Amino acid sequence: MRFIAIIPARYASTRFPGKPLAQLGGMTVIERVYRQVSKSLDNVVVATDDQRILDRVTAFGGKAIMTSDQHRSGTDRCWEAYQKNQGNEDIIINVQGDEPFIQPVQIESLMKCFDDPSTDIATLVKPAGKDCDYAVLENPNKVKVVFDNNYNALYFSRSVIPYLRGIDKQQWTGKHQFYTHLGMYAYRASILEQITRLPQSSLEIAESLEQLRWLENGMKIKVGITNHSSIGIDTPQDLERAQEFISQNSASWQ
Repeated sequence: MRFIAIIPARYASTRFPGKPLAQLGGMTVIERVYRQVSKSLDNVVVATDDQRILDRVTAFGGKAIMTSDQHRSGTDRCWEAYQKNQGNEDIIINVQGDEPFIQPVQIESLMKCFDDPSTDIATLVKPAGKDCDYAVLENPNKVKVVFDNNYNALYFSRSVIPYLRGIDKQQWTGKHQFYTHLGMYAYRASILEQITRLPQSSLEIAESLEQLRWLENGMKIKVGITNHSSIGIDTPQDLERAQEFISQNSASWQ
C-alpha cells in the first residue's frame, strides 16, 4: 500500500491565530510536526490556506499545497490537497498541524491498522491510567471511545463511556480500562472522498464529533493503541507548556 501524510495547517485559528508559525524550541510548530512525521514517511505534504505558511514550509525544505479557505474541517482540506497532489496513494494519514510531539511509532500504528482489509478508517486511542482522576477523565474536551474485540470503534463521546453502574465514580478508573481518543486519522482514498460528501449527522451535531458521522454511515474505524500522550497546541498557554516541556527534555527535542 502507498501512504501519504497530509498536515492541514490554517492560519486563522480562533483560539490561537498564526499558531503554525509560532516559535517552539527554535523552529516553528509546523516545522516540528513536519519533521516528526517525516521520520516515518518520505511522502509528507502540508495543506494550507495561507501563503505565509506555504512559504515557511518551502523555506525549510518541506512540501506544501495551497487549498481553499472555505473548508469546514481539516478532513476536507486533506481531500483537496490529495487531489492536487495527483492523488495516487492508497491511504491518506491526516496529522494535525498543531501536534509537534507526534511520535513515529504512532504513525506506524495507524499504518498497521490497514493490514486488515476491512479497515476503512484508522485512529489512535490511549489507555487511561488506573490512577487517573475521574475529574480528568470526565473533561468533555477529552473524548472517550469504546471498541469491539476486533478493535473497531463502537462509539466516541465527550461523556465517560461506559457508565459503571453501582460503583462510585472516584473508583471507576480502577475498576475498568477506559480509553481516550487522539485526533489522528488515516483513510482509504475512496473513503475520504465519500466522507467529504456526507451531510452532518444527528450524533455528530449532538457531540460535535465528525467521526460519529462516519460511524452512522456504516464505516469501520479501526483503533490502534498508543501509550504516548498527545501534547497539542490549541492556545498560547499550550505553547508555553510545550516550550517548558522542550526545555526540560532538550536532549530529545533539538
